[in-house]
Amino acid sequence: MRSRNILALIILVVAWGAVLGTTYASGPDRRGSRLDRELQAALAQAGFSGTIEATLEERLGRALDRRLADVGRLLWFDTIIGLNDDNTCAGCHAPAAGFGDTQSIAIGIENNGVVGPNRAGPRNMRRSPMVINSAFYPALMWNGRFFARSGDPFDNRAGFSFPPPEGDSLSGLDHLLVAQAFIPPTERTEVTGFAFEGDSDAIRAEVLARLNATPAYRRLFGRIYPEVRAGGPITFAMFGQAIAEFELTLTFANAPIDRYARGELDALSAELKRGALLFFGKARCVQCHSVAGASNEMFSDFRGHNIAVPQIAPSHTNNAFDGPGANEDFGLEQLTGDPADRYKFRTAPLRNVAVQPTFMHNGAYTSLEGAIRHHLDVAEALRRYSPAVQGLDADLAGPLGPIEPVLDRLDPLLAEPIALREAEFRQLVAFVRNGLLDPRARPERLRRLIPEALPSGRQPLVFEDP
Repeated sequence: MRSRNILALIILVVAWGAVLGTTYASGPDRRGSRLDRELQAALAQAGFSGTIEATLEERLGRALDRRLADVGRLLWFDTIIGLNDDNTCAGCHAPAAGFGDTQSIAIGIENNGVVGPNRAGPRNMRRSPMVINSAFYPALMWNGRFFARSGDPFDNRAGFSFPPPEGDSLSGLDHLLVAQAFIPPTERTEVTGFAFEGDSDAIRAEVLARLNATPAYRRLFGRIYPEVRAGGPITFAMFGQAIAEFELTLTFANAPIDRYARGELDALSAELKRGALLFFGKARCVQCHSVAGASNEMFSDFRGHNIAVPQIAPSHTNNAFDGPGANEDFGLEQLTGDPADRYKFRTAPLRNVAVQPTFMHNGAYTSLEGAIRHHLDVAEALRRYSPAVQGLDADLAGPLGPIEPVLDRLDPLLAEPIALREAEFRQLVAFVRNGLLDPRARPERLRRLIPEALPSGRQPLVFEDP
């Protein structure tokens, strides 16, 4: 009897040991998990720390100015800064889309006053990218035409490069976003329109005349700038600083992958961890969507690549498209003049892409799954592509631009298809969708930034729910 009791006790102890071992492997502390060890090694090799957001004010050399940022927020939504009087930053960079586009291809001037799925009007050439986290971008725009020569947007010592007529004339400003803010008010198809005669400097002068003639804006700027309070004019440098300060506050880089990298090992589910391993390994995503060095953990190398995106040109546009059929976008070649750069576009940063309604520089894909599948076998995807299947608006239905010239210049990194099992594909999609999403970037939160009234007294645009 005593032997049987001892044996039963031994069995019970062994059983409890097994239960405790299982709990340890699947509970909050997973340092003993092989999956965690593999992912931690992959993140270390890629150079990912999950701490980039914490460096913002250190790299600025100061604290964020919330009062100035709020002035920038009001300007962002106010059509007073657009000489066509019908569009502003928020028309193409909407809070419900992560301060990105609600459209496959942006609609600027001559719009219907709506921001959302029912926006209408002539199209521009590309989708407006998200502004979130752009504080850390060393190159801006789809063809990277605005960039810091140092490779660091916080460092102007080597100058900021812009196409003519600006060139390097904006290099004295202290951050790339401040310099970039000088450009949108001068864009004819975006906010300026074609009625006003004059060059970029004349356009900026007219915008400043409007702001200086608006008592509410003079009071707002006067609270921050003593020279305005003393009766001096609002300058365009002040305007740029306000817009940029608002953009700096749109830094949301504390996603589950960041928390995981900092040691919170239950921030990612097992599915997301497997997806992350695919991203940094077998699926080869990190080769372009990199995190190390000048990438600032933004999941982009900020370089130009031709990934054979379908060539879409709208039937109703106020832009001139490339090619003999006027249905192509030559991308980086427009900037460099080098045919070797044809169809190249800056690698899209992937943080918070879950809030985007469309993907690629022209919104060719309307689901994250479709965009990722394209990368796995680009030749097959391009030849099978259909705007109707993607559910694009009727004015984007075609005809598509040529296929073979695009494939002839395909980036060698995507020349060979990437083979993933269906379960692996789902894991990869889940990681990109959920593992890179900071909850602060969700539409329900960012919609709170829409002002109820504007300092100019103008009627705000109408913002639809996504």
